[in-house]
Amino acid sequence: MKDPWVALHADADPGIRLGELRRAHEVFTSDGRLETPVRSVVGQSWRRSARARVSPDGSALVDIPADELGPYRDAHPLARVMPMIRELMGAYAMDGEHLLAVCDARGLLLWVEGHARARRRAERMNFVEGARWAESEAGTNAPGTALAVDRPVQVFAAEHFLRPVQQWTCAAAPLHDPRTGRALGAVDITGGNGLAHPHSLAFVQAVARAAESQLALVAPEPADGSVRLSALGRDEALLVLNGRRIRLSRRHSEIVVTLALHPVGLGGDELLIELYEHESAPPVTMRAELARLRRLLGPDLLCSRPYRLCAPVDADFDTVARRLDSGAVAAALGTYEGPLLPRSQAPAVVRLRRRIADQLRDALIARGDPGLLADWAYSAWGAEDLTVWQALAATAPPERRAALLARVRRLDAEQRG
Repeated sequence: MKDPWVALHADADPGIRLGELRRAHEVFTSDGRLETPVRSVVGQSWRRSARARVSPDGSALVDIPADELGPYRDAHPLARVMPMIRELMGAYAMDGEHLLAVCDARGLLLWVEGHARARRRAERMNFVEGARWAESEAGTNAPGTALAVDRPVQVFAAEHFLRPVQQWTCAAAPLHDPRTGRALGAVDITGGNGLAHPHSLAFVQAVARAAESQLALVAPEPADGSVRLSALGRDEALLVLNGRRIRLSRRHSEIVVTLALHPVGLGGDELLIELYEHESAPPVTMRAELARLRRLLGPDLLCSRPYRLCAPVDADFDTVARRLDSGAVAAALGTYEGPLLPRSQAPAVVRLRRRIADQLRDALIARGDPGLLADWAYSAWGAEDLTVWQALAATAPPERRAALLARVRRLDAEQRG
């Protein structure tokens, strides 16, 4: 069985395949039909690109000028492993006239290095440091699509959604925080059609795994006894305590998030109101859940009288709030993995979920950066956010404004009706 993630198999004729893909791309971009030769991963990406109103004749946008990128790039976690990535990929890129690139979780290119001739050619399509190659901006491409599907991807020639990029082939793999599993970005190799080979996909995947292993060694250890809590964009929170990963049930997630909000602790009646409020839950139900949670976490972490977490908690939602307070809006959005415990109806969680989302949304609108606004608008939680879509339409480049205004009118009509 052929690997669906490999763009061109050994028995395929590159010329024939390229012709088939060009015809399929023209059919899709003209009337939205997907032809059989298109791989599933590519077809799904084309559909996402079309929904994001990406123009097939457009180009990626430079979000951050090169002279302003340095501080953000130097502070990024992947800066710690760039020397190793260069060591593994640098000679390969130079010898093959390829480029190695590393982007952040939003598809912003942090490093683009390699052969000088390839770099000059890549500049014509804005494949440069500071440009954003997320699918929502640049359509189907290896780093953007690898982030979208969270797995290694190879994109061959006319599989790219943007026509100016179809002379290139690339392979990319996502990079994750080894402790939390959160996506940090992606590593990519870009060059000619000779890269459309299973070896290039395996190579970039191996580099990503090596980088993650190195990151686990060089990343600063949390303070002794500290707890890392990840609850954004997931219904079951993740606790990391001295390297021990604990996935919590939904109710236990609500309890831990609520106690993290009240470091001095809550009495039993107070906690009951925060968790249930109008639900008819007797105190014995909550005490049973707390007893199970204490067995899972240990008495040194969950204390009683009052109920509290007995160790410092580094929560992802606190990180978002701190970054917003300091004015680091892009960093706050990069940390925001989605709504807090999205399906929870616990009153304390619902209030915090709304507050975080409202504060971040307001900051994005005030900043007026079309790239950041697009990240929110094209996310699962921002698809119906009329206010953000209006702000995006007001700040987007002229060539995209008509499509965005049409989307605004549709959303407005749906929400009024």
